[in-house]
Amino acid sequence: MLIPVGQILADIPEQLPEELFTTLAEVAGVRIERIVSRGHASPPDFWYQQDEHEWVVLLSGGAVLRWGTGQEQALAPGDYVMIPAGTRHRVEGTLADEDSVWLAVFIPPSGT
Repeated sequence: MLIPVGQILADIPEQLPEELFTTLAEVAGVRIERIVSRGHASPPDFWYQQDEHEWVVLLSGGAVLRWGTGQEQALAPGDYVMIPAGTRHRVEGTLADEDSVWLAVFIPPSGT
């Protein structure tokens, strides 16, 4: 059996006009994505409010999340957060001069 192996920090384009979303694996309704941000933020007045739980860890760079309550949470490499399904949130900003690489795991609500 061939076991897929990859490098999470590889193949990041030099120019990144938009955030880069790459699905790394998807099994039994669980999806794992790599997200690369470089100075990106959610569009003004845009909020994520997903049907799935999202566990996310910041591997490099820096970011600020904003919650629907108005609270902000700064993230540094190694910080992770579990975002329950239905929770209003947005990316307020990421570092402009460094790649912010996220690993996001999306879990169906029935998987809790």
